[in-house]
Amino acid sequence: MAFNDYDADATELLEAYDFLMKFIVIGEAGTGKSCLLHHFIHNSFKDHSQHTIGVEFSSRTVNLGEKRIKLQLWDTAGQERFRSVTRSYYRGAAGAILVYDITSRASFANLSRWLADAKALASPHLVTVLVGNKADRDDEREVEWAEASKWAADNDVHFMETSSLTGDNVEAPFLLVARAILLAIESGTLDPEKAGSGVSYGDRALRRVNSSSRLSFGSLSGRPKKGTVRLKMKRWIPGTKCC
Repeated sequence: MAFNDYDADATELLEAYDFLMKFIVIGEAGTGKSCLLHHFIHNSFKDHSQHTIGVEFSSRTVNLGEKRIKLQLWDTAGQERFRSVTRSYYRGAAGAILVYDITSRASFANLSRWLADAKALASPHLVTVLVGNKADRDDEREVEWAEASKWAADNDVHFMETSSLTGDNVEAPFLLVARAILLAIESGTLDPEKAGSGVSYGDRALRRVNSSSRLSFGSLSGRPKKGTVRLKMKRWIPGTKCC
């Protein structure tokens, strides 16, 4: 086999995945959404982060059990003036990362509005995790863990605290949502072939479907391996044509 052929095959194998899932990252401006996502993608803190303008897109492929999952990650602006635009990107989302700042009571007070928009526009099977960011600033805390945990339970969403500065728990929200979606697929409650599900089959999964009547997800309870990072960043600015 020629080197160029080998290189092409290796690239195809690297990019192969079983499922593609659409996630949205939502919440008030200044809660650290972009920094959280940046640390998840790059495993490093994003210095001098500015407010997101419109929507930014990135992706990462992760391993869960025997499955490779490509996550489409839509980071939305938290400022009110972009709300009508960013809400259009909620459509068909399978997962939502709902972020507030543990040092900001105001960012916590508006969570219900963000969640209501997501539930109204995203997939009917939307999986949401509430993320209390900036856990490294516990001495400035305005929202107690117990209060946020109760809000999450009352609204039937998952909950955890993270620090986009230290990286503590940064991967957990994304992997938790992806795992919950996989389990919903295996149980039959979510059909990736249904429009608006926020999930689609990748080439690897389609090959398995063709050779077997049942998808096997292997063990999802073990600690997942860190996935291959593939980054694609695009900034969308109102008034311009989206890609």
